[in-house]
Amino acid sequence: MGRTSYEAAERLLRHNRAALVRGGKINPQWDGARFWYTVDTRDGKRFILVDPAAGSREPAFDHHRLAAALAAATGQEVNPAALPFSGIELSTDAVEFFAFGSFWRCRLDTYTCAPAPRDTAYGAGFLEVPSPDGKLVAFLRGHDLWARSAADGREWPLTTDGQEDHEYGATPFAPSVLPNKLGLRSHLPPALAWSPDSTRVLTHRTDQRAVRRTQIMEALPADGGVPRPITQRYAYPGDTHMSQGEFVVIEAVTGHVVKARTAPEPMPLVSPITSGWAWWAQDGSAVYYLSQPRDQRSLHLNRLDPATGQVRTVLSESGPTRVEPNQTGGPPIVQVLSGGSQVLWYSQRDGWGHLYLYDAHTGTPIRQITSGAWAVQRILHVDEVAHVVYFTASGLVAEDPYRESVCRVNLDGTGFARITGDDLHHVVTVSPAGDCFIDSASTIEHPPVSTVRGWDGRVLVELEQADITPLLATGWTPPQRFRATAADGVTDVYGIIYRPHDFDPGRRYPVIDHVYPGPQSPRVSPSFDPGILGQEAEVLAALGFVVIAADGRGTPGRDKAFHDASYGNQAAAGGIDDHVAALQQLAATCPWMDLDRVGVTGHSGGGFAAVRAMLAFPDLYKVGVAESGNHDTRLFHLHFAEAYDGQDPAAWTRSSNVELADRLNGKLLLIHGGVDDVVHVHHSLRLAERLMAADKDVELLVVPGAEHFFIGYEHHINRRKWDFLIRNLMGIEPPRHRLTPVAPSMELIVSLFS
Repeated sequence: MGRTSYEAAERLLRHNRAALVRGGKINPQWDGARFWYTVDTRDGKRFILVDPAAGSREPAFDHHRLAAALAAATGQEVNPAALPFSGIELSTDAVEFFAFGSFWRCRLDTYTCAPAPRDTAYGAGFLEVPSPDGKLVAFLRGHDLWARSAADGREWPLTTDGQEDHEYGATPFAPSVLPNKLGLRSHLPPALAWSPDSTRVLTHRTDQRAVRRTQIMEALPADGGVPRPITQRYAYPGDTHMSQGEFVVIEAVTGHVVKARTAPEPMPLVSPITSGWAWWAQDGSAVYYLSQPRDQRSLHLNRLDPATGQVRTVLSESGPTRVEPNQTGGPPIVQVLSGGSQVLWYSQRDGWGHLYLYDAHTGTPIRQITSGAWAVQRILHVDEVAHVVYFTASGLVAEDPYRESVCRVNLDGTGFARITGDDLHHVVTVSPAGDCFIDSASTIEHPPVSTVRGWDGRVLVELEQADITPLLATGWTPPQRFRATAADGVTDVYGIIYRPHDFDPGRRYPVIDHVYPGPQSPRVSPSFDPGILGQEAEVLAALGFVVIAADGRGTPGRDKAFHDASYGNQAAAGGIDDHVAALQQLAATCPWMDLDRVGVTGHSGGGFAAVRAMLAFPDLYKVGVAESGNHDTRLFHLHFAEAYDGQDPAAWTRSSNVELADRLNGKLLLIHGGVDDVVHVHHSLRLAERLMAADKDVELLVVPGAEHFFIGYEHHINRRKWDFLIRNLMGIEPPRHRLTPVAPSMELIVSLFS
């Protein structure tokens, strides 16, 4: 162990890793039937223009000529391999962009650059929502919604009666610390949806007046003044009141408001508009939205008449546990068809997530469209003329039930077929017109290949084959998928194992279980992109650990029974007993895994699970690092507790680590942000207090200015975590190496969720 291991690990941290995989992600920016994207190549960043209909892929412009033209116009040095802008607007004869504090237009026939008017598409800021035709933007001002004309800058209020905690377009659970750190206003963009014809806005008036007020203390405010409290509306499990939303439709020109003629909807966590639970019909004749009662054991599809406010329930489904429109927390797998006469509806009533066709007038099922021991994950496109639905489904690849294939089936239930005939995992982006899709195909071992495909599966344009040469140069090797038998002795569970850099099968290595218990999100990504959790596991492998990650019973992505293992049983922490069983089975065939030196670490829900593992299985898990953990469900956010543990105070108590603190035997480091407004710091403080009262040794690191993700403090958090694990699992003193600080930025924030 030396500085080289820390240096290799640092190169794999998320703010560095993106540069190690060239062409790994396509982020299409559509311009009608064409789109452009950027890609890092051996020769620098390039803007690529694709026309699927023509089957063409080419540079969007001459990078060297544009760099020279911009340099001539600005007097600034411009590198054609690293142009000083990240977004463009293309026309037939010009490209527009924002660089050096101004907007520019470069003609593509003469390659001359000149200042461009500010009323381009870049005029709308992050906190504004443009209309589909680009003529208007909507934004929040105070507690009300406003509109602005893109043509002349004229502004006018859409509402005037908004009040504190009873405001329009507000997201109910909106952490403020991170936006403030980035210099943004303390609110998110308004939760609203423009009608297809750009004349009306769907939003809600968010009512939090009766919701519990909680406070966290900011030790060192930005102005350097005395400590000040940060107040949040934050409901706890069992609270009488939660956030509610009253749907309204507003005429953009006149400000005329039509209120939904029904009771406000429970809205405990996010806006139903931002989460995709509320949407406009394609012709603008109606608004549809999903609703649930507080116990979440039923789900309803409703139709709102935007002219009258009249609401009727289209169809409903109930069950003994949580009824979900998507098991993994993504957009609902629901689509209204035939001008409102039929509905494609996702249900797990037969034990798997499948599609059903309903009569929208009577609310009765017509037929089940898909069936089998596999699960629909997303509706991609419905061709109503051909009566075909295209979708992604998991469970069709025997090697890995989490990999998703692109499939089709007729609306009468016949003609099921896999469009992507391989056994790779497919990440799909559908074109705005729905006439083709961008397909990124990979596995955890095979880098992605990106193409544009038609709905017959035919490749229209080849885009990128990822180049992982820089990644391999760090000493990285691909993880390996494993299957093990769960603690029940029957169920298969899956995970991945990362080997240390410079792996020697003749040695014995300490093991780290990198955990996240869901239940709303799986821990292991089936694609080559490991996500932020997988990147953390890669980093630990670079330090010389064997690292495993697994999805135990109770996590999503498979059948309903597998997922329901966590219902009323979050105390199981996503099947920690299954992790134990998997570790024992792996070690039986991998003698280089030293189960006398096993650690566990995780963030947020993973922080809870890391501590729970040490408390429930102290003979196996000897060392743990828990970041931002929600250790006491009774004082966590109402939504997370009641969605899976139900409205059962006994279950909340069972899933409290605080109640089991006296079981700790190993070495534990608790890390928490002092101004964490997602999981409040008192979760780690309460656990630490109970551990101290039981005379248990615990190390506690509170970062006073940090929020949930420690943005701006990652260099310190990572170094302290690595030092703790190396010192206590390897039994050696870590190197004196300091990581490079990373300044907070929007790009870094986006990387957390992409």
